[in-house]
Order: sequence, then C-alpha cells, then structure tokens
Amino acid sequence: MAESQFLYVAYIRAPAEKVWAALADPEQNKLFWGGFHQESVWRVGADYAIRGPDGRTRDSGEVLEFDPPRRLAVSWLHRVDEAMRAEGHSIATFDLEGAGEGVTKLTLTHTAPVAASKLIGAVASGWPMILSSLKSLLETGAALG
Repeated sequence: MAESQFLYVAYIRAPAEKVWAALADPEQNKLFWGGFHQESVWRVGADYAIRGPDGRTRDSGEVLEFDPPRRLAVSWLHRVDEAMRAEGHSIATFDLEGAGEGVTKLTLTHTAPVAASKLIGAVASGWPMILSSLKSLLETGAALG
C-alpha cells in the first residue's frame, strides 16, 4: 500500500517527563500550539481531539498507544478540509528517549495511508513550528510567537 510520511526529530533540554507533560496537558498545548490543544483521557482506546482556540474540533481520533513518558500514538482524522478528511485516518506517533543528561530526543512520525497525502503536506509545515515552539517553551519558558 502506498503511504505518505513526515518525520521530525527534536532534541529538547528537558527530561522526558517534562516533555511528556507538555504534550499531554491542554493548557501547556495552548502555549506552544498557537491556542490549539489536544484533549483526551489518555488511555488506549480513548477518544482524541485537537480543538482550536474557538473550541471547534479540527482533528479527532483515538489513542492507539500510551506509554508515559516514552510513546504516544493517536489516529488522526482531519475535520475541516474535505480533501484531507477524505484521505481517512492518519497516525501521529511521538517517541521520547533520553539523549544525554537532561536532554530528550523527541521523534514525531506522522503517516497517512495514501501517496502524496494533502494532510501530510500540511502537517509537514505545521509540526516543525509546533515542536520548535514546544522546545522553546521548555528550554526558555517562552513559546515562539
């Protein structure tokens, strides 16, 4: 089967537990994700959603893997753009591992089940900014603009 994939690696000067907490906490999400946030009860099989600053659901899915502070995977169905929605569910996976004293290697892999995915094209420009903002927030106390 053809698929599209986006891979991003960031090294963050913070312990994995702190990176994990920022990823899972809606209030911290809002700081580094431009007002957007993830919502879930964070257990395998639970509903998952990304809500915009206006409270509308932009993406939804299910928690596929939940292994704090090492691995989080969610299915992801875009709800706003019809062409992206028509591609079906993609999977976003966050892997965290130690990379030296007080440093966490965060690897994000976002995969869609279609070649030349419009969603993967969109997240390829969004994820670097979001994760760079997360890095800035955890290292300096201030997210990117």
